[in-house]
Formats: sequence, structure tokens, C-alpha cells
Amino acid sequence: MIDGRRWEVRDRYGNHIYLTHERWKHITEPMNHPEMSAYEEHLKETIQSGRRKQDSLNPQKYRYVKPFDDLAEDNTHIIAIVLFRFSEGPGGEPVPNNYIVTAYQKEIGWGYDYDRASLQL
Repeated sequence: MIDGRRWEVRDRYGNHIYLTHERWKHITEPMNHPEMSAYEEHLKETIQSGRRKQDSLNPQKYRYVKPFDDLAEDNTHIIAIVLFRFSEGPGGEPVPNNYIVTAYQKEIGWGYDYDRASLQL
């Protein structure tokens, strides 16, 4: 893929979102979230069909959340942070440039209200 992209998928709203090799390496480094290395397909599913919430302080940042029953330790959800930006196209027009910044697993209890909760990075 172009620009160091590892893969690209569409979210449930039709937005193209990509993950770079550099971001995947960062996510799975031992000091960050190494447990994610076995869950790359889960990350894709999170982007494709998970619920999302816009950050109240940064309107370009969204949190995508999706539950899974086979994550590491006692974790129940994958959370992906996506930045929605624009780059300049060949004719100078704005072109969507939406990419995953980070992703991790988290234990979220039953009855958790995604719409009211502010998930921590």
C-alpha cells in the first residue's frame, strides 16, 4: 500500500481509515500494548463495525470501541483512536487522511454506556 500503509478499511459510516506499519510497530512495542500483536484482525473489525465517539476536546479525534470475548487477560474491548484529517490532493483539493494513532485492550464492565463515557487513552 502507499505511504507506508499496512492496511485500509472502511468504517460503518463509509470513511476510509488506515493503519501504517510505523503505527502498528508503535502499538505492539513491549512498552506499549504488545498484547495487540495477536489481535490485528480484531482491530480491523473494531474500525469496520465498532461504535465510535467523537472526542469533546479534539473534534478530529474519534474512539472506536468493540467488545470481543477472546482478548488477552480479562480485557473485554478493543479501543482504537483515529484522527480524521485532510491532506492535499494533486489538484490542491482536500483529500481525507484518516488514520489509526493507537489501539489497546481494556476491561469494560457490563452496562457500560459508550455514549456518556470518556474512555482514557
